[in-house]
Amino acid sequence: MIRTGFPHPATCSGVENPAVRICCADGRMLPRWGMPDATLTPEELAARTRLATEAAFTAATDLGLKVEDTRVLHDVFSVVVHLDPSPVVARIPVVLPPGTTPEDVTLRQQREIDIADWLARENVPVVRPSPLVPPEPVREDDFSMTFWELADVSPDHSPYAGADYAVCAALHAALGAYPGVLPFLGPFNDSLPAMIEALEGCHLLSDDDLDRVHAEYRALRPVLSGVRAFQDRFPEADVQPIQGDAPSHNVIRTTSGLKFSDFEDACLGPIEWDLAGHGPEAVAAYDAAAGPLGLRTVDPDLQRIMDGARSLQMVGALSLVPQLPMLAEGLAPMLEEWRREPSPVL
Repeated sequence: MIRTGFPHPATCSGVENPAVRICCADGRMLPRWGMPDATLTPEELAARTRLATEAAFTAATDLGLKVEDTRVLHDVFSVVVHLDPSPVVARIPVVLPPGTTPEDVTLRQQREIDIADWLARENVPVVRPSPLVPPEPVREDDFSMTFWELADVSPDHSPYAGADYAVCAALHAALGAYPGVLPFLGPFNDSLPAMIEALEGCHLLSDDDLDRVHAEYRALRPVLSGVRAFQDRFPEADVQPIQGDAPSHNVIRTTSGLKFSDFEDACLGPIEWDLAGHGPEAVAAYDAAAGPLGLRTVDPDLQRIMDGARSLQMVGALSLVPQLPMLAEGLAPMLEEWRREPSPVL
């Protein structure tokens, strides 16, 4: 459902199209789409949140929802807003990989809606798309958003707090039958190339770091670029629908139990991708749960490659620091670990 058109996105170099900038209260110009030309200030981040919230209010009321107040529930990569008193939450992505187009965002959002809706109909505990609005992304004032059922969050819920890794196996067992079309390893193939290019000049990385990033990507890309190339290298590893972004850490603790959420990175891939970077304890918990569900256990060699690919993706995420400054500190331990570990060998 298109409310307004998007302006042209900014280039990966950070050069802004003036048409995508707005004036903040203090006179600074905030990009409404694309990469900022400098790290956003706290005032600019607050303005972005305010604009996203206002857009959600307008879109929701245009759809006929009753909205008397808005409350920001979460504000990191997306602004998540409760549209009170309606039992509806709007999710508005505001931190996007370089080169992302409006069409890219809409495609990912529709994919997420479709897979979450299918899981709900299969009685998998998942945060459902709101049944009070059409199941499709909405564009309002240059923001693209989706609408979700308000979860009855448990008092002990904490964002990104991990659940038992056995839940990954349960989700994979359900996703195996998903009939929709999904890209292969979307986080690696669709977003990472532009993120790597945008790392040039990043003050958080040395020249040696950048050389290593490009070398690792050149080594991994031929094997991970598509299903056929992947299965030529790993013929015993099946490919299936996966959550794409650590399902054990994308759960909401509700008063009725855990619910899966955040399927914007859903893709085809080996189950090892969803465990990447979580270590041997995660693998052991997954393997213990996989057998009774009829799933294969983790392939250690493939897990090593997926760990390396995920680490490379995390380094690439440093390109998002101008949009989300807290990432610099948040990714620092991972960056040091990546520097200590050897590059993956195929």
